[in-house]
Amino acid sequence: MKKLITLITTLTATLTAFAQDEPKVKFSGYLETYYGYDFNKPADNNRPGFIYSHNRSNEVNLNLGFIKAAYDSGNIRANVAVMAGTYANANLAAEPGVLKNIFEANAGVKLSKSENLWVDAGIFSSHIGFESAISKDCWVLTRNISSENTPYYESGAKLTYGTQDGKLTATLLYLNGWQRITRQNGNNKPAGGLQLTWKPTDKITLNYSNYLGTEGADSVRVNRFYHNVYAIYQVTDKFGLTVGFDYGTQQKLKGNSDKNEVISPVVIAQYKFADKWAIAGRYEYYEDKNGIFISTGTPNGFKTNGYSLNLDYSPIQNAVIRLEGKTYDSKDKIFVRENNAVNANTTLTASIAVAF
Repeated sequence: MKKLITLITTLTATLTAFAQDEPKVKFSGYLETYYGYDFNKPADNNRPGFIYSHNRSNEVNLNLGFIKAAYDSGNIRANVAVMAGTYANANLAAEPGVLKNIFEANAGVKLSKSENLWVDAGIFSSHIGFESAISKDCWVLTRNISSENTPYYESGAKLTYGTQDGKLTATLLYLNGWQRITRQNGNNKPAGGLQLTWKPTDKITLNYSNYLGTEGADSVRVNRFYHNVYAIYQVTDKFGLTVGFDYGTQQKLKGNSDKNEVISPVVIAQYKFADKWAIAGRYEYYEDKNGIFISTGTPNGFKTNGYSLNLDYSPIQNAVIRLEGKTYDSKDKIFVRENNAVNANTTLTASIAVAF
């Protein structure tokens, strides 16, 4: 009897202490619905093939919804999130089975007691670019062309070091490939990348990211080397400016030094003109003459200017209602309107995004 009482007392004390501790597992979620209208009126309701997010026209749909569990003990961390939506259908179409529904799944270990040094492995968000799949966190509703055609997600392992003052973060990555969870069949070469982020002040962020890997089966594989640079300057509490530049090269043929190139500058300005209201404008240019990422079959390839204007209303901190108008203007007639090739494509997109 005494042993039973002691056991109950010990168990009660343990459970009480556990209940008073701060929970190490946190649950969160995100949901974004949208309606997009493409004035070129595509017969299959699909936006042009180089668009992967908000890619359905003339219908109300779910772009991205996910539920996430995050664990952090201070020395061990893990994240798991499962998703659904047109974003998942378009971006993970090449992945097998249930992997199509994995937004992230990774675990990490802190390697030093005194330094902010971590190793993480699994599936995680891309280290390239300043626009992510979570539209609410971006200044403009839809993604720019370079964000659409660089990885949204990656799988592999990464080593991350951050200074104690939080100003500098450096990440070295070992990857399964260019936006791949499973390695490409017949390709036995891993890929890699580097990310350096420097925040000299609370208002300025400077970033350089790169990627080095191969595309195609081993017998014909070609090298791909990609660079992404951007700067975010929050000039005032109301006005911010983002400038980015992407440059990539890829071998024309294995064993050949000749390369094809991709370039893409992007500029975004955001102005918060009231407590709950903001506007943003974006200019972008994307040139992929030889079809590394976007093949057109036209004489000049993909040489396209993009212009967008965005209006945001945030009734509460964790939700935003958005409206965006966007126009693409291409040098060649790469778009289709009423079965005719045209140079331009214009869309109007509205969305509601909620984080919880």
